[in-house]
Amino acid sequence: MAEAYSLLSSDFLYSFKLLIYIYRRSLEHHNLQEKLHSFKTIFMTKETPLETVMPAPKGAPNAQVSRRKFLGYAGATSGLIMLAAACKKNDNNDGVDLGSGDFGILNYAYALEQLEAAFYAQAVLTPYTSISANELAFLTDIRDHEIAHREFFKRALGDNAIPGLEVDFSTINFMSRDSVLGTAQAFEDLGVTAYNGAGYLIKDTNYLLLAGKIVSVEARHAALIRELRSPNTFLGDQVDNNSVNISRTPSEVLGIAGMYIKTKINANNLPTG
Repeated sequence: MAEAYSLLSSDFLYSFKLLIYIYRRSLEHHNLQEKLHSFKTIFMTKETPLETVMPAPKGAPNAQVSRRKFLGYAGATSGLIMLAAACKKNDNNDGVDLGSGDFGILNYAYALEQLEAAFYAQAVLTPYTSISANELAFLTDIRDHEIAHREFFKRALGDNAIPGLEVDFSTINFMSRDSVLGTAQAFEDLGVTAYNGAGYLIKDTNYLLLAGKIVSVEARHAALIRELRSPNTFLGDQVDNNSVNISRTPSEVLGIAGMYIKTKINANNLPTG
């Protein structure tokens, strides 16, 4: 450990301490984004000495650390700050907590959109053998839709958003049309039933309206994929005897989606009614 610490310059330690200082201050005010904005205002406008914000440590060989030098050190240490924040958000062995109330349901949808976006991104990146131009165009459009949905939820949730999830597509053969389209159909059907099964739990009417718009797009995806696999099968087994699309509870959906998500998800705090 002594040898490792000897490799760090006083300037580096000084910069690291400042990052810790900013991080602690941001926690006190429960608004990290606002503090980072203040940070940028200070350090990205002029060559501001650090001692104007925090006194220089004793024994520092060069107390005048410029903005440029500081930003160089910040790049090496900011990851540690983000890691600390991530650990604080998920600091137990129960998995990533989706949360409660409307934010919990939005995180639930966000998790599913992450899965779908990752799947279609891979399907487009490594197209299956002998894919037609039309089918590649369809998959590309769906990929773009899913990415837009994912990013919408991420922005809507802000600091309440769960972290990026680690997916596992090892059971999917992306070189096989049957494997890719079969998985796409499963994901789309699952997504539609997920929205249908959780929509009534959303209290904010604005969120409910947006969820309704997104699920209608997901249903179009599901119908298209079914038609690609087998013409005139766009309804499949997803509509009940009352001509209503079937639904699934969050626990049912996550039980199925969990086959493709490595990250453990904790849905225990989701509303139930």
